[in-house]
Amino acid sequence: MNNSSMTIKVPGKLMIAGEFAVLEPHRSLAVMAIDRFVYATIEKSEENKLTLHDFNLNNLDWAYENSVTVHTEDKRVRFVSDAMTTAYTYLKEKKVGTEPIHLSINSELDDESGNKYGLGSSAAVVTSVVAAILKKFLAEAPSQELIFRLAAISHVKTQGNGSGADVAASSYGGLLQYSSFQAEWLRDAYLHSDSIMELLEMDWVYYSSKPIKMPKNIYFCVGWTGKPASTAKLVDKILQLKSDNFAAFDSFLKNSENAVGDFLTGMEEENVELLLKGVRKNRQALSTVGKDANTPIETPLLSKLCDLAESLGGAGKPSGAGGGDCGIAFMPTQEKADELMKLWEKAGIKPLTLQPNSHGAICI
Repeated sequence: MNNSSMTIKVPGKLMIAGEFAVLEPHRSLAVMAIDRFVYATIEKSEENKLTLHDFNLNNLDWAYENSVTVHTEDKRVRFVSDAMTTAYTYLKEKKVGTEPIHLSINSELDDESGNKYGLGSSAAVVTSVVAAILKKFLAEAPSQELIFRLAAISHVKTQGNGSGADVAASSYGGLLQYSSFQAEWLRDAYLHSDSIMELLEMDWVYYSSKPIKMPKNIYFCVGWTGKPASTAKLVDKILQLKSDNFAAFDSFLKNSENAVGDFLTGMEEENVELLLKGVRKNRQALSTVGKDANTPIETPLLSKLCDLAESLGGAGKPSGAGGGDCGIAFMPTQEKADELMKLWEKAGIKPLTLQPNSHGAICI
């Protein structure tokens, strides 16, 4: 694509089932792309410029020589500059020519007052940067797999940990059954490969991703309980349990696998009862591991969110690392879903009008 201006739209995500366990090899997680987006716009420009609207960083100069350097002291540009480096290095290895651009990023994943909802903003931003640069300069449209792998490499390089499920949701869209590439494996492979091309062509042994379908007769609700959690800190605490009390950690993995199995089978067979049973079991597994690790995954308000869903014949659980942020619920009828939203509001939980989004990164 070589027109003078183009915009890429990339969805955020919500974790649905299998949190924390996905950090171990060959464990499945369900993750959903949702209809809130990050936008990356590329315009032709005399000089290389970068604008990050959400941070009020405008028209920053940048240059690429083996890596992208953005002329600012602001550390918040790191996710973006690393993503640009990964994309430009790939283009260089492919001997694809580039020209100066103005790249600007705009996110609607947090609300106007700056509330963070835990919708995977850094992963969506990284994916949008990679997708935009590839779509701008490659002769043929890049595959979702290529966007995912480059964004995953970049995200792990910057963040150092994480499952990559948020990157997968942003790259592929829809609802996915996902197993992590394992951040440690990818970091190690990155350090030991001679080129991005070599790393892309490797067999990512632990990674798998496939679309799953939501039954028509299930209704999905999202509630925000405030107080965003630090995912990295919660992850460290849960992983600490692995060395402090392996039996408890191992028991959590088994319980989580069992719960996610019920959930995925319920999805596949459109068996609502089994799906709801899987969600309830997953809630229990997360709550127990939180207590064992002495870190509250299920805060009092998240408990309320889940209990209210159960009282109406549905099932609820924290989404993602917990400790605040979003909870999700699956309800058997539209009426029950509407009733739940009202009860949430009364309890001080903010219902979010989020729905699954079927597309990954697309040009608009």
